[in-house]
Amino acid sequence: MTTTSKPSSDDVTLFGNRFLTMEVPTREFPDGGMPSVDAMRLVGEDLALEGLPDRNLATFVTTWMEPEARQIITANLHRNFIDHAEYPRTAEIEQRCIRMLADLFHAPGPTTGARTQGSSEAIMLGGLSLKWNWRKRREAAGLPTTSPNLVFGGDVHVVWEKFCRYFDVEARIVPLHPAKYTIGPEDVEPHVDENTIGVAAVLGTTFTGHKDDVVGINDLLVRIKNERGFDVPLHVDGASGGFVWPFLYPDTKWDFRLEQVRSINVSGHKFGLVYPGIGWLIFREESDLASDLVFEENYLGKTDATFTLNFSTGSAMVLAQYYNFVRYGRAGYTYIMQMMQTNARVLAEKLEAMGRFELIGQGEEQLPLVAFKLAGEAPYDEFDIAWQLSAERGWMVPAYTLPPDAQHVTIMRALVKQTMSREHVDTLARDIEQACATLEEKGGAHPSERQKIVTGPGH
Repeated sequence: MTTTSKPSSDDVTLFGNRFLTMEVPTREFPDGGMPSVDAMRLVGEDLALEGLPDRNLATFVTTWMEPEARQIITANLHRNFIDHAEYPRTAEIEQRCIRMLADLFHAPGPTTGARTQGSSEAIMLGGLSLKWNWRKRREAAGLPTTSPNLVFGGDVHVVWEKFCRYFDVEARIVPLHPAKYTIGPEDVEPHVDENTIGVAAVLGTTFTGHKDDVVGINDLLVRIKNERGFDVPLHVDGASGGFVWPFLYPDTKWDFRLEQVRSINVSGHKFGLVYPGIGWLIFREESDLASDLVFEENYLGKTDATFTLNFSTGSAMVLAQYYNFVRYGRAGYTYIMQMMQTNARVLAEKLEAMGRFELIGQGEEQLPLVAFKLAGEAPYDEFDIAWQLSAERGWMVPAYTLPPDAQHVTIMRALVKQTMSREHVDTLARDIEQACATLEEKGGAHPSERQKIVTGPGH
């Protein structure tokens, strides 16, 4: 009988690493270190258990960039963006991006803005500016400043509710309806009064990819200003749509072409085609940025004006955003958005042809995605389909319920991004049909399986 001895330390070094048989550190801070190769393999083996980003149709966040862009990112991971005195060209490139975005969004003249970690920080800063400017107007008129409110629909990202809670603003949330998943002027008007610091409208919701009636809300706010004397600004949350509408629907007015639109946020790490995290906040005019929020500081020998919630942060994604702007230009972004839209329409046609699904808002202006739900009775639901797709084929297609008062509606959403080819679309459609056929035979997912399903739209 042959016995095997425990591998020696030399064997481990030569043929593997210690964590092939040892437990990995999970709770206590390690007493000692390990070779760099061991550390790399340990992390890599953990990540091998995760899903593939290219099959994650839930996330709006960019999962692929060109090799040249990745080289720029890698070469600048060590560069602290906030050190403008030491890295003045990086600061200039940020300003170039702000000016380019102001041009893309039809700002009427010179303006200002800021790079952020993403749209969440941009929304916090934009909301603070709305509050500060409202307070200044009220103080100048000798009026109380104790009850600010902000109006937005139930179709917003959760960060808007966070802003209101964190910064003591009443959230006036317009509920959705089972057949109406965006908001318009008739929804907003009852909630606006002299204490309204602003209205937020969404360009490309995370739920169905559509936009609020920005033109209608703008016209309402113009009328309120003329008739009631309340100058209520409109902020457009273009986290997803800000890099889509200018290229797919260039004639649609939603930006600074509308009088009451005073600020816009957009996520560079979504359809701006940059890895996370990078976002942008752009103002219509310099005066729309509340001056009290800008800090003049002397840091490392240079006085800078700063307008951020964060301080130290990396430069890499700012430089990657500028790379994309000069690499693609209007023509390149238009081509990429049209390609994604074409594949989304193909997927929609294939789903509709199955006879199982109802498409949400087809024919309307929409992000390059497909929102859909089961058309009739079945021995399974949308959550079961999401689980079956994940278990069988590794696709991450979220199923979720809509916000109040449409919380009884369950839908699915498949984002069709730059990395999703026509072959991928065809394969996904076949896999969805096969998943439904499997569920017809075996019934819905087990409760333990349901706990693992992606159930939120805000990725």
